[in-house]
Amino acid sequence: MKTLKQPFKLFLGFFFMISFCGSVNAQFLKKLGKKAQKAAERTIERRVEEESSKTTDKALDSILEPGSKGEQGQQVPNPTSGGSNEPSSTSSPGNENNESSSPNTSKEPKSLTVYSKFDFVPGDKPMFFDDFGNDFIGDFPSKWNTNAGGEVVTLGDSSQKWFEMKSGYNIFFIPNVPQLPEEYTIEFDVETVGLSKKTSSTAHLRVDLSDDDKFKEGANFVQAHIPFCQYSPIGITVENKKNNKREIYSTIKADIRDEILNKPHISIAVNKERYRVWVNEVKYADVPKMVPSGSILHTLKFHMNNFKDGEERIFISNLKVAEGGVDLRRKLIAEGKISTNGILFNSGSANLKPESMGIIRQIYQVLQQDSGINLKIVGHTDSDGDDGTNMSLSKSRAEAVKKALVEVYGVSDSRLQAEGKGESEPVADNGTSGGKAQNRRVEFIKI
Repeated sequence: MKTLKQPFKLFLGFFFMISFCGSVNAQFLKKLGKKAQKAAERTIERRVEEESSKTTDKALDSILEPGSKGEQGQQVPNPTSGGSNEPSSTSSPGNENNESSSPNTSKEPKSLTVYSKFDFVPGDKPMFFDDFGNDFIGDFPSKWNTNAGGEVVTLGDSSQKWFEMKSGYNIFFIPNVPQLPEEYTIEFDVETVGLSKKTSSTAHLRVDLSDDDKFKEGANFVQAHIPFCQYSPIGITVENKKNNKREIYSTIKADIRDEILNKPHISIAVNKERYRVWVNEVKYADVPKMVPSGSILHTLKFHMNNFKDGEERIFISNLKVAEGGVDLRRKLIAEGKISTNGILFNSGSANLKPESMGIIRQIYQVLQQDSGINLKIVGHTDSDGDDGTNMSLSKSRAEAVKKALVEVYGVSDSRLQAEGKGESEPVADNGTSGGKAQNRRVEFIKI
């Protein structure tokens, strides 16, 4: 009898366990179903919010930036070369781990107010300008020289041309002048493709001013090393030699990682022995006794190093070398008139580039110092386009400068007049890119 009771007890226990587990499992599944349902609802809500936000952003973009192309910033523009102007829609090789596999167009441009204390003043006598407008896509720039290589490209669907440099010991050009003067400025724009957290801490673009017109550093030189590393703030290094003796080698604390990914504008000023470097609106280097004296430097060189070939790519454009860069305030007060090529606008528009604010700031300082001075602002264009369009554009550009003085610096509107001359008063040959750069100018005249 005991033998019968034992299996019966086991059977009852097993049956009870199954019944209990089934009940618990059903309750668990029921609760899980409710949680899953709520999670799904939350996911749907998030999706709706995201889509709504995208729609709102597009609407705001259409108001704040009329004429923009909506989804254009979503595309992945890539360098186009080899004689074709068609943008590539495929990603560049080696960008799988890349945080910026294409020219970064997502960051909003900095406002004019941010540049209101920018104190770089470009030279007022253009010596050299190259936007590669006269070069063919896929060719090495006609005005440059190299021992490494490079080619002219376009990026995405933009018609702007860039010089893509290839890794090598030196890539450089020689301005068509016997020597650089004692006071001059250098400006250029930089674009990048393929930088990531894996970009070397030693990856940099070196800008040299040298007395050697070949591929060596020279016995006398000044250098600025612009870092491209993304995982750590490397800093900007400046270095010099005088008669083969190094006097300065210093790394200046700087975190320009965001700037490097967003088409930075580099400005360099040489005023006799004084050497200064800006990245966008920030001045990082200002060394009073760095440049060898006596105007013995005559060659500008670019040297890129420690980038991964074919993956990490560097481009420059709008290179401008101009004599001067001196204080325009004294000239305006003494002569009653100044003309400058340093106030820049987006191509074909009256939108001021923020780096123009160094000159506008000096004009404001003159007006602030002497309340009796009133000014006429006169805009000039090159000959591209028809006469009527250029006349209207030049007037709009003069108005934009006036607006910056009024809205950013608080100058009274009644003290300023704006006028446009279009292409009617050229000062140089419109048949060359350098001549066009000289003709695109703004004048300030005391009235």
